[in-house]
Amino acid sequence: MAAVPEQAPLTGVAWASSPSAAPAGWTPITATLDGATANFGKGFGQKSGYVLCITSAAASETSPGDVVADVQILSDKTPLPTGYAYIREFLEPKTSISKKKRICVKLVPLGAAELVVFDIMLSGKSRVVPCYMKIGDISSFAVWCKKGQVLKPKPLPKPRNISLEMKGLTLETTDLDKNRTEFSSENYLTRFGSKPASIKRDESIYDTANLYGISAMDGVPFSLHPKFESSITTGTNAFSIFTDLNIKSLADIEKEYDYAFVVERTAAARLPPSIY
Repeated sequence: MAAVPEQAPLTGVAWASSPSAAPAGWTPITATLDGATANFGKGFGQKSGYVLCITSAAASETSPGDVVADVQILSDKTPLPTGYAYIREFLEPKTSISKKKRICVKLVPLGAAELVVFDIMLSGKSRVVPCYMKIGDISSFAVWCKKGQVLKPKPLPKPRNISLEMKGLTLETTDLDKNRTEFSSENYLTRFGSKPASIKRDESIYDTANLYGISAMDGVPFSLHPKFESSITTGTNAFSIFTDLNIKSLADIEKEYDYAFVVERTAAARLPPSIY
């Protein structure tokens, strides 16, 4: 069922011996949808009657504790269902109500309610009331109720406790910070050059005067392994240890390590198609 935001859920249903006997905040249903007087019990041999009354959360100045989740009409031989209670009675002295059919309601806390009753109307037994559900018949009247989903407010996030130090933090740059940044940038560019990203062809990439030329090897002295120091002598034979070094060209390397994958291609050709 759709929610009914324009109405407040009912918080109670009761009998009253007369409209004036209904307490403050209770609304007596004095007429049916057909315009007839909605006076229960009044008939042949009985001069007085009683009326049905309702009250809603809108009539309460405080937040309602319980709301009406369901309304039923039971015969005198039907036991009261679990969680239900007979409606209240606001009767004047020497006034009684027929017990052949009784109205009971189910009250639930507002926070736990899903479907609630928003309104109750009376009509003739042959009439159909759109958007209302028929509860049953009492005397010559049909009792209808309007149900819907209760609209619950969305919980708001709790405000966070922010310390004074956190409140003082900001991403906005002040004029003093801008001046400091510009001053630092000028010194930085003056030290390393106005265009540090441009490197000339005859300029070494390991030049320490260039910002982008600083290498991880800067400052590491070059020296041979002790294993080769004893074999190297000064003079014409200083590098005689490297005479047996064979330097291969790219073509020699590709020719020596060329592999055609013939075996793999042949094996793949023999596999059934379902393997792929």
